[in-house]
Amino acid sequence: MIAVIDYKAGNLTSVVKALNYLGAPTEVTQSPDVVRRAQKIVLPGVGHFQATQLLHDLKLTEATREAAAKGTPFLGICVGLQWLYVGSTEAPSTDGLCHFNGRCERFPATWEGADLKSPHVGWNSLEQIRPDSRLLRGISNGSFVYYTHSWRAPVSEDTAAVTNYGGAFTAAVERDNVMGVQFHPEKSSETGLQLLKNFLEI
Repeated sequence: MIAVIDYKAGNLTSVVKALNYLGAPTEVTQSPDVVRRAQKIVLPGVGHFQATQLLHDLKLTEATREAAAKGTPFLGICVGLQWLYVGSTEAPSTDGLCHFNGRCERFPATWEGADLKSPHVGWNSLEQIRPDSRLLRGISNGSFVYYTHSWRAPVSEDTAAVTNYGGAFTAAVERDNVMGVQFHPEKSSETGLQLLKNFLEI
Protein backbone atom coordinates (compact mmCIF):
# COMPACT_ATOMS: atom_id res chain seq x y z
CA MET A 1 0.00 0.00 0.00
CA ILE A 2 1.18 3.50 -0.90
CA ALA A 3 0.40 6.05 1.81
CA VAL A 4 -0.35 9.42 0.17
CA ILE A 5 -0.07 12.00 2.92
CA ASP A 6 -2.82 14.64 3.00
CA TYR A 7 -1.89 17.91 4.68
CA LYS A 8 -4.75 19.84 3.07
CA ALA A 9 -2.53 21.51 0.46
CA GLY A 10 -1.34 18.72 -1.83
CA ASN A 11 -2.35 17.95 -5.40
CA LEU A 12 -3.79 14.64 -4.26
CA THR A 13 -6.28 13.78 -6.99
CA SER A 14 -3.84 13.84 -9.90
CA VAL A 15 -1.12 12.03 -7.97
CA VAL A 16 -3.45 9.27 -6.79
CA LYS A 17 -4.86 8.92 -10.30
CA ALA A 18 -1.35 8.49 -11.76
CA LEU A 19 -0.36 5.93 -9.11
CA ASN A 20 -3.59 3.98 -9.62
CA TYR A 21 -3.04 4.06 -13.38
CA LEU A 22 0.28 2.31 -12.75
CA GLY A 23 -1.49 -0.32 -10.67
CA ALA A 24 -0.46 0.87 -7.22
CA PRO A 25 -2.96 0.62 -4.35
CA THR A 26 -3.11 3.93 -2.47
CA GLU A 27 -4.50 5.24 0.79
CA VAL A 28 -4.87 8.98 1.33
CA THR A 29 -4.14 9.54 4.99
CA GLN A 30 -3.40 11.86 7.88
CA SER A 31 -2.67 8.93 10.20
CA PRO A 32 0.85 8.43 11.58
CA ASP A 33 0.08 4.74 12.06
CA VAL A 34 -0.81 4.31 8.38
CA VAL A 35 2.43 6.06 7.41
CA ARG A 36 4.47 3.82 9.69
CA ARG A 37 3.11 0.60 8.19
CA ALA A 38 2.99 1.74 4.54
CA GLN A 39 5.12 -0.03 1.93
CA LYS A 40 5.90 3.35 0.36
CA ILE A 41 5.05 6.98 1.14
CA VAL A 42 4.26 9.87 -1.20
CA LEU A 43 3.93 13.50 -0.09
CA PRO A 44 2.39 15.64 -2.86
CA GLY A 45 2.52 19.37 -2.33
CA VAL A 46 1.44 22.68 -3.77
CA GLY A 47 1.07 26.14 -2.28
CA HIS A 48 2.73 27.72 0.74
CA PHE A 49 5.43 26.03 2.81
CA GLN A 50 3.57 27.13 5.97
CA ALA A 51 0.95 24.45 5.21
CA THR A 52 3.51 21.77 6.10
CA GLN A 53 3.21 22.82 9.74
CA LEU A 54 0.23 20.46 9.83
CA LEU A 55 2.64 17.55 9.33
CA HIS A 56 4.29 18.44 12.64
CA ASP A 57 0.96 19.06 14.37
CA LEU A 58 -0.42 15.66 13.32
CA LYS A 59 2.83 13.82 14.29
CA LEU A 60 3.37 12.88 10.64
CA THR A 61 6.91 14.26 10.68
CA GLU A 62 7.89 11.82 13.42
CA ALA A 63 6.13 8.94 11.64
CA THR A 64 7.90 9.76 8.37
CA ARG A 65 11.30 9.82 10.09
CA GLU A 66 10.61 6.43 11.65
CA ALA A 67 9.48 4.94 8.34
CA ALA A 68 12.47 6.37 6.46
CA ALA A 69 14.87 5.06 9.11
CA LYS A 70 13.65 1.51 8.56
CA GLY A 71 14.04 1.85 4.78
CA THR A 72 10.54 2.69 3.55
CA PRO A 73 10.80 4.47 0.17
CA PHE A 74 9.58 8.08 0.36
CA LEU A 75 8.83 10.48 -2.51
CA GLY A 76 8.17 14.19 -1.99
CA ILE A 77 6.66 16.20 -4.86
CA CYS A 78 7.04 20.00 -5.29
CA VAL A 79 6.58 21.42 -1.77
CA GLY A 80 6.96 17.80 -0.70
CA LEU A 81 10.56 17.95 -1.95
CA GLN A 82 11.16 21.30 -0.23
CA TRP A 83 9.88 19.83 3.06
CA LEU A 84 12.75 17.32 3.00
CA TYR A 85 15.21 20.16 3.67
CA VAL A 86 15.83 22.18 6.83
CA GLY A 87 13.15 24.65 5.86
CA SER A 88 12.23 27.46 3.48
CA THR A 89 12.49 31.24 3.54
CA GLU A 90 8.83 31.21 2.52
CA ALA A 91 7.92 30.27 6.11
CA PRO A 92 11.02 30.68 8.32
CA SER A 93 9.23 29.56 11.49
CA THR A 94 8.21 26.19 10.01
CA ASP A 95 10.80 23.42 10.06
CA GLY A 96 11.18 20.85 7.33
CA LEU A 97 12.01 17.20 7.84
CA CYS A 98 15.73 18.14 7.96
CA HIS A 99 16.70 15.01 6.02
CA PHE A 100 18.76 17.07 3.56
CA ASN A 101 20.94 20.04 4.43
CA GLY A 102 20.13 23.49 3.12
CA ARG A 103 17.17 25.81 2.98
CA CYS A 104 14.86 26.52 0.07
CA GLU A 105 14.88 30.08 -1.26
CA ARG A 106 12.82 32.16 -3.67
CA PHE A 107 13.98 32.68 -7.25
CA PRO A 108 15.95 35.91 -7.64
CA ALA A 109 14.13 38.92 -9.05
CA THR A 110 16.73 39.28 -11.78
CA TRP A 111 19.18 36.96 -13.50
CA GLU A 112 22.08 37.94 -15.77
CA GLY A 113 20.80 41.50 -16.02
CA ALA A 114 17.19 40.70 -16.91
CA ASP A 115 14.00 40.38 -14.88
CA LEU A 116 13.22 36.79 -13.93
CA LYS A 117 9.59 35.79 -13.98
CA SER A 118 8.37 34.03 -10.84
CA PRO A 119 6.70 31.62 -10.37
CA HIS A 120 8.56 29.32 -12.72
CA VAL A 121 5.66 27.72 -14.60
CA GLY A 122 5.73 25.33 -17.55
CA TRP A 123 7.98 22.76 -19.16
CA ASN A 124 11.72 22.71 -18.59
CA SER A 125 14.48 20.15 -19.06
CA LEU A 126 16.32 17.89 -16.63
CA GLU A 127 20.11 17.68 -16.49
CA GLN A 128 20.98 14.45 -14.74
CA ILE A 129 24.10 14.58 -12.59
CA ARG A 130 23.79 11.24 -10.78
CA PRO A 131 24.05 8.25 -13.16
CA ASP A 132 23.30 5.95 -10.22
CA SER A 133 19.85 7.47 -9.61
CA ARG A 134 17.18 4.81 -9.25
CA LEU A 135 14.44 7.40 -9.50
CA LEU A 136 15.59 8.59 -12.94
CA ARG A 137 16.36 5.18 -14.43
CA GLY A 138 15.32 4.98 -18.06
CA ILE A 139 14.71 8.73 -18.34
CA SER A 140 16.77 10.43 -21.03
CA ASN A 141 18.97 13.35 -20.09
CA GLY A 142 17.29 16.54 -21.28
CA SER A 143 13.77 15.19 -20.85
CA PHE A 144 11.14 17.84 -20.20
CA VAL A 145 8.98 17.96 -17.08
CA TYR A 146 6.30 20.33 -15.79
CA TYR A 147 6.97 22.92 -13.07
CA THR A 148 5.00 25.46 -11.09
CA HIS A 149 6.90 26.96 -8.13
CA SER A 150 8.48 30.14 -6.75
CA TRP A 151 10.90 28.57 -4.24
CA ARG A 152 13.70 26.14 -5.02
CA ALA A 153 16.07 23.78 -3.25
CA PRO A 154 19.86 24.24 -3.34
CA VAL A 155 22.14 21.96 -5.32
CA SER A 156 24.08 19.53 -3.09
CA GLU A 157 25.77 16.14 -3.17
CA ASP A 158 22.33 14.52 -2.88
CA THR A 159 21.03 16.24 -6.03
CA ALA A 160 20.24 13.71 -8.77
CA ALA A 161 19.20 16.21 -11.45
CA VAL A 162 19.08 19.97 -11.90
CA THR A 163 17.05 22.37 -13.99
CA ASN A 164 18.35 25.78 -15.01
CA TYR A 165 16.12 28.77 -14.37
CA GLY A 166 17.73 31.73 -12.68
CA GLY A 167 20.69 29.39 -12.23
CA ALA A 168 20.71 25.68 -11.43
CA PHE A 169 18.39 24.32 -8.74
CA THR A 170 17.63 20.81 -7.52
CA ALA A 171 15.07 19.16 -9.77
CA ALA A 172 15.44 15.75 -8.13
CA VAL A 173 17.10 14.74 -4.88
CA GLU A 174 17.88 11.21 -3.76
CA ARG A 175 19.66 9.59 -0.84
CA ASP A 176 19.01 5.89 -0.39
CA ASN A 177 15.25 5.47 0.12
CA VAL A 178 14.36 9.18 0.52
CA MET A 179 13.71 11.07 -2.71
CA GLY A 180 11.99 14.16 -4.01
CA VAL A 181 11.22 16.01 -7.23
CA GLN A 182 10.48 19.70 -7.62
CA PHE A 183 8.45 19.13 -10.78
CA HIS A 184 5.06 17.42 -11.01
CA PRO A 185 5.47 13.88 -12.39
CA GLU A 186 1.69 13.46 -12.46
CA LYS A 187 1.59 16.28 -15.03
CA SER A 188 4.80 15.39 -16.90
CA SER A 189 3.47 12.91 -19.47
CA GLU A 190 5.53 9.77 -20.18
CA THR A 191 8.60 11.06 -18.35
CA GLY A 192 6.57 11.58 -15.19
CA LEU A 193 4.95 8.17 -15.43
CA GLN A 194 8.36 6.54 -15.88
CA LEU A 195 9.61 8.27 -12.75
CA LEU A 196 6.61 7.14 -10.72
CA LYS A 197 7.04 3.61 -12.10
CA ASN A 198 10.69 3.67 -11.02
CA PHE A 199 9.64 4.72 -7.53
CA LEU A 200 7.06 1.96 -7.31
CA GLU A 201 9.65 -0.63 -8.34
CA ILE A 202 12.19 0.37 -5.66
